[in-house]
Amino acid sequence: MSAVARHLLPDTAEVVGGRLRVGGCDVHDLAAAHGTPLFVYDEAHLRARCADAVREFDADSVIYATKAFLCTAMARLAHEEGLLLDVATGGELFVALVAGVPAARCVMHGNNKSVAELREAITAGVRHVVVDSFDELDRLDALVADGLAAPRVQLRITPGVYVHTHEFVSTGQNDSKFGFNLANGDARRAVERARNSRSVRLVGIHCHIGSNVFDTANFTRAAEVMVAFANDCSLPELTLGGGLGVAYLSDERTPSIAQWAAALRSATHGGKHGAKHDLRAGTRVFVEPGRSIVASAALTLYEVGTIKTIPGVRTYVAVDGGMSDNPRPVLYGSGYEAFVPSRCDADRTLASRVVGKHCESGDVLISEAMLPADLRVGDVIATPVTGAYGHSMGSNYNKVPRPAVVFVRDGVSRVVVRRETYADLVRNDVTDSV
Repeated sequence: MSAVARHLLPDTAEVVGGRLRVGGCDVHDLAAAHGTPLFVYDEAHLRARCADAVREFDADSVIYATKAFLCTAMARLAHEEGLLLDVATGGELFVALVAGVPAARCVMHGNNKSVAELREAITAGVRHVVVDSFDELDRLDALVADGLAAPRVQLRITPGVYVHTHEFVSTGQNDSKFGFNLANGDARRAVERARNSRSVRLVGIHCHIGSNVFDTANFTRAAEVMVAFANDCSLPELTLGGGLGVAYLSDERTPSIAQWAAALRSATHGGKHGAKHDLRAGTRVFVEPGRSIVASAALTLYEVGTIKTIPGVRTYVAVDGGMSDNPRPVLYGSGYEAFVPSRCDADRTLASRVVGKHCESGDVLISEAMLPADLRVGDVIATPVTGAYGHSMGSNYNKVPRPAVVFVRDGVSRVVVRRETYADLVRNDVTDSV
């Protein structure tokens, strides 16, 4: 197996003299300068994907899923590029506000928002709250009765559309913890309650069918269901969510943002089943492109610490990170590629299992990796397409400090999240006073 597939690398990636550069920066040199593990994001790539989505819709209709990757630099970048921000907790809202994003450019999500989080969102003045349950409507009743202004809300609807993705990130089927079920009548009851309530200003409905969805037909089916319900409810806003998938392996191909947008347009205004089935004139459509904004913008760098060959069994390659910086393989069985960025042109003929440093046999980053046969301790290896759900789902398991995050652009790297220190690991501990 030769060099890693180009479509898995960030936009500005180039190989010069066998060495990988991203954003004009030598990747191996970045590891030396900033240490490992290290998240490296191509800033031009991030901005280009934001621009792709805005080009297909408009600057006020694309909503970035902050859960995929959030720090103040990313929040600021998405806002600068015209995206709204989807925040699912009080913590995500706090980060967005600290970054200087106006609350009116944030949308509050979450299937179990606390009273405190709802109060924070309303007080800050978020654009709208996506209400997920009748219990949440009860909480809003109490908050408004206590003197808060009635918020603008969309209701999250479960459209009954099953998609082929991992069951943990499939959200649109009837058996889901999310939203008001359309099939059993809960969605209709929620609309009627919200429409007649003085505690909310009902402005629209929302759906989300799942994360990392490859087939655009899934989006089309969900959109058609939601268009019919939106028309029936005569509401001014419709949000079509469900994250567009990205390729993680060399043999995977996924739709572009333009193809995804075309699928949504065909279901909302394409006249596929006759003009009477198009979305009612004047209804505003919002979209959520999910991880497609950030996933392939980044790669993670690790240093090889141990190479252990067990004859007749396998070769283990242990690196200085693992499930604490990328839990997706453990949670979802997700696949990744790996290569040595200082020897990009080397044939990858060493079959190996890339594992982390944590005290778990399941701490596996890549179950069946192909690496250069001359791999040695001290080499830096890279795993591409780690821009989503690595940093954001990271942990301190085994008290391992979280990695730094750098943005690279035009030959310059800048740290946007510093590497945690040992002192950070005990910062919240409370010691007994003597």
